Amino acid sequence: MSTDLSNYRKSYEKHELLLKDAPANPLELFKRWFHEIDASFPEIEANAMTLSTISLDGFPKSRIVLLKEFNTDGFVFYSNYNSDKGQAILADPNVCLSFFWHSAERQVIIKGIAEKVDAATSDDYFSTRPRGSQLGAWASNQSEIIADRDVLNNKLKELELQYKDKDIPRPNHWGGFLIKPTEIEFWQGRPNRLHDRIEYKLNSDSSWTINRLAP
Repeated sequence: MSTDLSNYRKSYEKHELLLKDAPANPLELFKRWFHEIDASFPEIEANAMTLSTISLDGFPKSRIVLLKEFNTDGFVFYSNYNSDKGQAILADPNVCLSFFWHSAERQVIIKGIAEKVDAATSDDYFSTRPRGSQLGAWASNQSEIIADRDVLNNKLKELELQYKDKDIPRPNHWGGFLIKPTEIEFWQGRPNRLHDRIEYKLNSDSSWTINRLAP
């Protein structure tokens, strides 16, 4: 079975990204792009990002997660620490994040080092989650094999009774990861496949080296 996609083509012509427009700190450019996307394209999840890790079996694995905070330290998302991705990060904290905002013909690729956020930060975020999501963090042993969906539904019913009219505490196995970036590349689609690529690399003094890359 074969499907020919050789004629799938699109010309990228919406924006440009020049070195003269690149700030000294890449997080400033990320913030600018993120808010532009969020304001201009409400139909997409601007905070949806691909997280790539090296699994315990030695293979790379990518999946979509949701960015919940970005600041001067880096990028934060939350997960089950016992999940496949959680265990992969704890074994090898070198990870990659990528955002592809197709409506604006933009991509951001972030290499960085992951670490757990402190318990208080995870507690604060967990308390803001919808009650159903809080229960879901307890109900699902993420990435483990289960017999069928009834396993989840029955566990959820048990938890609903257990925590009826009670606050739901954060599970110890659930919390945040902070990705501290060491390299960030901004990609802007341009005509004729001559795309704009601006790369930032972190220096030992916390400054950034900025280069334009060939597409």
